[in-house]
Amino acid sequence: MDGIAEIIDWEGHPLVYIIRADFMPDKTTFLTPPEFKQQVGFIVYPQNGEIQRHVHVPLERHLVGTSEVLIVKKGRCEIDIYNDNRELVATRELRTGDLMLMVGGGHGFRMLEDTVLLEVKQGPYTGLEEKERF
Repeated sequence: MDGIAEIIDWEGHPLVYIIRADFMPDKTTFLTPPEFKQQVGFIVYPQNGEIQRHVHVPLERHLVGTSEVLIVKKGRCEIDIYNDNRELVATRELRTGDLMLMVGGGHGFRMLEDTVLLEVKQGPYTGLEEKERF
């Protein structure tokens, strides 16, 4: 994914995609492979382009686990990225406009300044504790 995303992996398994704020594709570009439970991509249209009106067909999907997307709307933070064994794999700084897609392992954050994160993850929210802290 030259110039598109930094993929942080562990033993060949992707953990995190980081897409920097300044990446601006000139054509439609999906960052994730079709088998991922969360699809992230850029859809590019020219001026006066149009997305035809539509509805989404109610497909039943079976998902295991939770992936999440975080967008730094304001501020700066550091993300620690862990493998499935809860071992630190990498630390990266995220800045305003950066996007992080977590697809495996674990993570933690330290805010370097006042920070606002926009989080997107699959639902429904069960009301049950979905996090195991370590």
